[in-house]
Amino acid sequence: MLFRRKWVVSFVAGASLVLASLLLAADEPNFTDQQKIDFMHNAKVTASHQVSKGITGPPRLTLTDGTVTHDASFQTVDEHAPTKQMNDGTTFLNFKDDWKFNIAGYRIAKLIGLDDMVPVYTDRKWQGKQGSISWWVPNLMFDEGDRLKRGEHPPDMDSWNHQMYDLRVLTQLFYDQDPNLTNVLIDKDWKIWRIDFSRAFAEFKSLPVQKDLVMCRKDVYQKLKDLSYDQLFAATQPYLTKGQAKAVIARRDKIVEILDQLIAKNGESNVLF
Repeated sequence: MLFRRKWVVSFVAGASLVLASLLLAADEPNFTDQQKIDFMHNAKVTASHQVSKGITGPPRLTLTDGTVTHDASFQTVDEHAPTKQMNDGTTFLNFKDDWKFNIAGYRIAKLIGLDDMVPVYTDRKWQGKQGSISWWVPNLMFDEGDRLKRGEHPPDMDSWNHQMYDLRVLTQLFYDQDPNLTNVLIDKDWKIWRIDFSRAFAEFKSLPVQKDLVMCRKDVYQKLKDLSYDQLFAATQPYLTKGQAKAVIARRDKIVEILDQLIAKNGESNVLF
């Protein structure tokens, strides 16, 4: 498992997550990504409550357009500091915790074919505050913290491992400085979803944990190779700076270089799936 930091979560909170998600899934609309974006932009907020998990605890909103009702997560965090010391003693330089990175993360995931594990994000203003809003993932069983606590195991380890390899690529590319276990969600089909990139996109050109790159999907590998700076910068405007976009491309170069080395050493069939 890629993520090192463990978070204590309660059984009651996990059970509530499952129940609410299953009730939501009963009326899950068959929307395209653009339809989800339009809905989240324009639908009326009819209810909200605070989510207890995660660091920023974003509110969960219930939206309706009069025909469809669906939930979404709304995040307004926007903290920038020259230095930031965390509760565990870790100190970050040029610290950024910003809702804009959620939207940039979703858009980059689409560019490289990993949007199948990232819910749709867009921007919206609510109660006078601008922030990111994301489609609430239906059919959730638990997050990765809950899974480990309960000792649950995936029924198909090959599928699970492949998803984890995808997740590692995403985390290395984004340089996420908050890869905690509550940000990895698992639905009833044992599909992994990755949420909350508000502490991603540090302007480092190195990879956070290079050894975590072991395998990669063929289509993702090719899309990584084909990705250009101009394409990425255009897709992530106005959410990433030029420096942040250039750092993503530099990390992409290193990811492709490492995968190429693994292919040369172990053979393509043992690296790409």
